[in-house]
Amino acid sequence: MNKNTKRMAAILVLALAGAALAQEAGTAEAGSTNLGEGLTAIGQGLALGLGAVGTGIAQSRIGSALVGAVAEDPGQAGRLLIYFLLPETLVIFGFLALFLI
Repeated sequence: MNKNTKRMAAILVLALAGAALAQEAGTAEAGSTNLGEGLTAIGQGLALGLGAVGTGIAQSRIGSALVGAVAEDPGQAGRLLIYFLLPETLVIFGFLALFLI
């Protein structure tokens, strides 16, 4: 990761944290905060988002290799498609974690 990518990731995390921890002025009782709800929302978003990013990275590399292999031997397309679909389980696990949090 280069510097700009790290900066954008840090800005995004801070912006999301600020939005998750924001509350309306008249709704909070004296001494109570909704910090737990905000952190739960951040955790749910990270569970699904990072799973989707991991799947995208994995499928991009597997997809390019799959296209090359099918170009050499088209008879292997069905068997190789299973390898392309395996990373989708990362998104499913992230989706399940979203509801478990």
